[in-house]
Amino acid sequence: MRRLILPCVLALSLTTPSLAQETEEPGLMERGLSMFFEGLIGEVAPELDKMQQALQDMQPQMEKLVALMGDVQHYEAPERLPNGDILIRRKAGAPPPPALPEGTSDAPPAGSTDL
Repeated sequence: MRRLILPCVLALSLTTPSLAQETEEPGLMERGLSMFFEGLIGEVAPELDKMQQALQDMQPQMEKLVALMGDVQHYEAPERLPNGDILIRRKAGAPPPPALPEGTSDAPPAGSTDL
């Protein structure tokens, strides 16, 4: 991503009115920049489409997570334990968490073993 930012900033700084020629038809610099940005959009667009589809696929799970957790600001940063478990603790003084959705309980899932 950083590789794209510098050329874009440079290209935009070169096309400022103080440096651009005042002509009716686009000059060599303008045509080159236009071709550069069209090529850039052509390369990035398929990846953006893939990312949009992935986010749409994740949306139902993210909505469930938001309903379960509430406001993320009421939680500490995740902590990874030596056994691989990840804990996300609520901050001291945070309001109580939202009620669990129907059909959900605090009991471990069936077939799980608590060691």
